[in-house]
Amino acid sequence: MSTIILDSDKKFTVSKIVCIGRNYTTHISEMSAQRTKEPVLFLKPPSALLCAGNPIILPAYSSDVHYEVELALLVSQRASSINRNEWRSFIGGIGVAIDLTLRDLQQHAKEKGLPWSISKGFDGSCPISSFVTLQENTDLHKLVLKLEVNGKTRQHASTGEMIFKVDELISYISRIFTLEQGDLILTGTPEGVGPLLNGDRIKAEIENVVSVEFQVKSQTI
Repeated sequence: MSTIILDSDKKFTVSKIVCIGRNYTTHISEMSAQRTKEPVLFLKPPSALLCAGNPIILPAYSSDVHYEVELALLVSQRASSINRNEWRSFIGGIGVAIDLTLRDLQQHAKEKGLPWSISKGFDGSCPISSFVTLQENTDLHKLVLKLEVNGKTRQHASTGEMIFKVDELISYISRIFTLEQGDLILTGTPEGVGPLLNGDRIKAEIENVVSVEFQVKSQTI
């Protein structure tokens, strides 16, 4: 099992990573996709987690690995079928994540009507920061997400642009998957996603809250 760190000293075991697709209108447009009436959910396994100090490895079986910066939420206690107004009692911390996607494999799977778990759940596909405790006065829809590649800004957006807000997401997810302590929720990405190349340096951050950097390397066979 993989672990993440809250406030530099508290460790949580992650049993699953619940991810949200199509949660920013701008990203939906850039992907030529359709907006949905309900949140789009997919999962990453704990083995997808990649903590600071480790390189992002581009799998040899893909030639188009994309970055997607996201607000990540840390589940602090077991949650099942909770009401929207109860969500804050179940989220203990926030961090920033990079949802890596094998875009070529994903597109190939979509064209054939097949699942695209490989393109989202491969080892190291969820580079993650440390987490900071969620404060009572923190508005999760007034945070600024930013991602840089080699010092150039590629993604920059407010979490206020999310289609499905945090309260709705947590209530919806907990009706389908029981959330366990230590589980993570990735809340979707804004526009600006793109490919990573060998040698790139990538930085993801929630401005004035938390950040993380990674070196990108190609897989050696």
